[in-house]
Amino acid sequence: MLKLLIGLGLPYIGVIGMLPWVASVERFVLGVPFIYAWIFAWFVLTSGCMLACWLLFDRHGADAASEA
Repeated sequence: MLKLLIGLGLPYIGVIGMLPWVASVERFVLGVPFIYAWIFAWFVLTSGCMLACWLLFDRHGADAASEA
């Protein structure tokens, strides 16, 4: 269950759940509107969440499968 929360829940909350708040912010990040920077940042953060899931939960299963 924790794997699903990290791998799917955090990116979903970050992109979809926080979108109303992000849309109301009128700031710029390096000349780019904040909403675009937020969505782009979540591309990288989603990959990080999936890497964390693999390192914490799935890496040992993949090692055992390759040895058999």
